[in-house]
Amino acid sequence: MAHILVSAAHKSSGKTTVTAGLCAALQLRGLSVQPFKKGPDYIDPMWLSLAAGRNCHNLDFYTMKEQEILAVFSRHAQDAEVSVIEGNKGLYDGLDLEGGNSNAALATLLGAPVVLVIDARGMTRGIAPLILGYQAFDKRVNIAGIILNKIGGSRHEAKLRAIIEHYTDIAVLGAVHFDEKLVIAERHLGLVPSNEAAAARDKMDSLADALEAQVDIDHLLAIAGMAKGPEAMPAPRPTSARPDMRVGIARDSAFGFYYPGDLEALETAGARLVPVNMLQDTNLPDVDALLIGGGFPETHMAALEANISLRTQVQAAIQGGLPAYAECGGLMYLARSMTWKGRRFEMAGAIPGDIVMHDKPQGRGYVQLRETGSSPWPHPEGASETLPAHEFHYSSLENLEGEPIFAYEMLRGAGVDGRHDGLVIGNLLANYAHLRDVEGNRWARRFVAFARECKSPRSAVQTG
Repeated sequence: MAHILVSAAHKSSGKTTVTAGLCAALQLRGLSVQPFKKGPDYIDPMWLSLAAGRNCHNLDFYTMKEQEILAVFSRHAQDAEVSVIEGNKGLYDGLDLEGGNSNAALATLLGAPVVLVIDARGMTRGIAPLILGYQAFDKRVNIAGIILNKIGGSRHEAKLRAIIEHYTDIAVLGAVHFDEKLVIAERHLGLVPSNEAAAARDKMDSLADALEAQVDIDHLLAIAGMAKGPEAMPAPRPTSARPDMRVGIARDSAFGFYYPGDLEALETAGARLVPVNMLQDTNLPDVDALLIGGGFPETHMAALEANISLRTQVQAAIQGGLPAYAECGGLMYLARSMTWKGRRFEMAGAIPGDIVMHDKPQGRGYVQLRETGSSPWPHPEGASETLPAHEFHYSSLENLEGEPIFAYEMLRGAGVDGRHDGLVIGNLLANYAHLRDVEGNRWARRFVAFARECKSPRSAVQTG
């Protein structure tokens, strides 16, 4: 399986732009390209999925064991002609002293040659010790090529190429000149998602043209072909249950943070996913459960407030016992109101509290949850009660009325109040933490099973 891992010396080097451009350029050559993203992320994978024309899958040491990473990689890479893995942060950055969860560790696990993206702004001779240091730091890592990024012009490029050729033995695969048209806009949570960027397809075309012209794609493919593993691990898709549960899922420019594997797991468990545009649909479809994932509701507050009909129906459905699950942006939408930059807008009101946006993150990074026993769809008895997850939110839930019931204690992370997450209101579970359907936490099947239980005649008699 031909594959490479694209990393960088440090974050914000432009590796997502380069990786997306590579995927788009490879696809335009007629190749089937499978993208992957290291770590917990929604936005970069959305751009990579658009670029490659295939769903991008996340590989994350925190929520997945090594064997599951290998299995997921093998399953999705085995029918592609080339796979491109985008790292997160810098090549050797990680949570522990030994770098056990770094990009370098992932490259070693997958036998992936590394293409190092270097933000070359303001650099000349200093690039040589940087490269030499990265090569020497861990001899197990095969840094097979360099892509110079944000080059200032042809003279700058020529100097850098001459320096690298003189002092190192590494191949310069390309030099991408700075061009404002190639920049993907950023805001407080990172890049603007592709589901919000009106000209996302045009951006991909521009990136493909730039990378095809400025990077030696043939050399890059030759490097990918030298990958030394892992061996193919055929993983048959699990047999899907008959789709007997209609699960509404918020899908629009305000809500789009879903892992493809989680959506597949919901369908495997028997869910028929029914898209709901929270901005434009005036009626809630006939559904057995509702899922509202993360996103950027704060940038769509006016439109969400204006859709009074849907807000009212969502509130009534949840208060009437509709099973619902909301993560981060979904929690924000279900609150009573949302305030940002001095402007306040009404939201669905299923949660008796108010959302306030802040200038700095209120919760960011990996979290560890411990179940309290109050979750509507808890772990099976005997299973681990601690769950790895992640959060990234600039908002807080304030003025929460009553004595709230929480599904989780926070062993690590911020959650709703610094000590708890997973607000339980009737059949609603709403948390800031983003769960992932992996071997240690098959949340999708539990959620669908709970919806099925709520729909059953026996349950209706009991609750009636």
